[in-house]
Amino acid sequence: MTARSSRERLSGDVRPIGRHDGPTRQTVLKLLKIRGSATAGELARELGLTEMAVRRHLTALERDGYAVSRPVRQPMGRPAYVYELTEEAEQFFPKNYHLLALDILELLDREAGGEGAAERMFEARRNMLYNRHAGRMAGKTLSERVSELAAIQNDGGYMVEVESASGREYLLHEYNCPIARIAERYEQACECELALFRDLLETDVERIECLAKGGNRCTYRISARS
Repeated sequence: MTARSSRERLSGDVRPIGRHDGPTRQTVLKLLKIRGSATAGELARELGLTEMAVRRHLTALERDGYAVSRPVRQPMGRPAYVYELTEEAEQFFPKNYHLLALDILELLDREAGGEGAAERMFEARRNMLYNRHAGRMAGKTLSERVSELAAIQNDGGYMVEVESASGREYLLHEYNCPIARIAERYEQACECELALFRDLLETDVERIECLAKGGNRCTYRISARS
């Protein structure tokens, strides 16, 4: 395979790593994904680049936690270093889990004869999440419960920020929604999340902005009860 054909085959299909990384690092990332593991020399030969240039990109990927290296003994001389991607690097490759989830939800409703199987599934998920996280809220003040909820949602990839509007009111902003595509079709997903927040916080919660309905974020107003 020529260096040119290799670059053409590897172009696209990788989400940008960062503003200043350039297309070469994206290509190295994808080639490691395809090969599973490779040395700097192997990557350099396939890409038609110098080994030093490839090492520079591999060092940056390793520094940022997207690749790891391990030494491999050679018959003669110093050991070679083989590079592999970490789980963190998976975020840069397309994932269509939402399509699978939507297909499953549609099949559930179809098999149940349109009797709300999807709605029951969302409700069951709400109960499951409540049972999983309720213990983290026990004995805490409202402010502490809000902080715990923010941590829970951040762990789920929601990119949460909490704003204290007053001593008795908070705004919880979610700038990313991992289930946005599902929520666009199934409003129950958003309603169950709102109900979950009310149960976990044991107070009044109102959603005032929603990503699935065209907002720039999901924002919840949390108010202390009198």
